[in-house]
Amino acid sequence: MSDLIVIGYENPQTARQAYEEVQRLQQDFIVDLRGLAIVDVDADGKVHVDTPARVIGASAASGALFGLLLGLLFLVPGMVLLGGAIGALMGKLNQSGIDASFRNRVEHLVEPGHSAVVIMALKITEDKFANAMQPFAGTILKTSLSESDERELAEELSGS
Repeated sequence: MSDLIVIGYENPQTARQAYEEVQRLQQDFIVDLRGLAIVDVDADGKVHVDTPARVIGASAASGALFGLLLGLLFLVPGMVLLGGAIGALMGKLNQSGIDASFRNRVEHLVEPGHSAVVIMALKITEDKFANAMQPFAGTILKTSLSESDERELAEELSGS
């Protein structure tokens, strides 16, 4: 099971500091990342995504799944598949907890001028993670993907 956590910030500098802290927490084995990104929405509403050069332990399949989730949550051009497959993937996402309501809350979290740290984690030591992230505050949205949801989404993504 993976947790998908989106932490919204009004201040992009605070978001950047939180993003860097999550990377340190990965190195300290407090969080086992499958994906990590910082999403900035500029004043014109254009979305900019930055990911670490490498997330240790992330497989190609989980990386592709995380990219798909980023694309669907933030409508990032080039990260969303086009064509009929998108309908099937949206259906799978709706069944997995990443439904229209969750996507809508994410959309309202990252208005122009705001940023978000997006975390897909296999495991989190919750108390240590919360203590480390507390100085950055932010608005937290969280949902979970079961192993079967992840497997089905990966199969849909690969066309199997």
